Amino acid sequence: MSPRLIDVRDRKVEVLEAGKGTPLVYLHGFMDVHGLKPGFMAFHEALAKGARVIAPAHPGVGQSDENSDVAAVEDAVFHYLEVFDALDLKRFDLVGHGVGGWIAAEFAARHPERIARLVLIDAMGLFVAGQPTGDIFMMAQPSDGGSNHSLRELLFRSPKDDIAKTLVPDGRGDLDEEVRRYQMLRLGSWIGFKPPYFYNRALTNRLHRIGCPSLVGWGDRDKLVPNAHGKRYAELLPGCMGLKIVRDSGHSTVAEQPQATAAYVTDFLS
Repeated sequence: MSPRLIDVRDRKVEVLEAGKGTPLVYLHGFMDVHGLKPGFMAFHEALAKGARVIAPAHPGVGQSDENSDVAAVEDAVFHYLEVFDALDLKRFDLVGHGVGGWIAAEFAARHPERIARLVLIDAMGLFVAGQPTGDIFMMAQPSDGGSNHSLRELLFRSPKDDIAKTLVPDGRGDLDEEVRRYQMLRLGSWIGFKPPYFYNRALTNRLHRIGCPSLVGWGDRDKLVPNAHGKRYAELLPGCMGLKIVRDSGHSTVAEQPQATAAYVTDFLS
């Protein structure tokens, strides 16, 4: 599976695609395809067994050109409107993880006629009093001579788990993976760098516009986006079929528990 580059108003956008059937657009998060790995991981491969999975890389991530117009989440929504037009996607299922889940929710609220079904996985975007999103920018700074313990602590169930240490090693890791992680942090800073980070107060009063069937999934130990955000999304989405909690997982459910996460997504979509 090789990525392809499409032209969107004279900007290159990297797109990965696999599978056949109903189009499923996937908007990625931090520890995810594009955000960490150049190709699909086990989670995305599982989705592609039952759908045509289309995963664009966010602006400035992977091989996607930067988009100087993107300085807020509203700009990201317009960017993706143009991407979906370029891909000739009229109506599709939309799945988003983390910051990609926030963009997915914002897009669906503005263009509900284009979304057949919506899945939000550990999605940012909401303001929940007393339950702020963690400061990933602070935790991304290595300490003690190159330790990434704090970042692993924020993104995974435990910073000592093998998957956490493999994906976010101490010291200098794989250069390509470090560049992708930096690109994702930079993208995050464009649309979410305002304490306590990664929310749009207006989104709470816009989710009622999303009338399609929807599902919310969350890691039971998500320390970046607390479980209270998942409960709030489930309450506010009119067509929500429930909140699925993935056990023994932090924020990065698609990497930590790929089969369990893919199972609830594919069950819902089928």
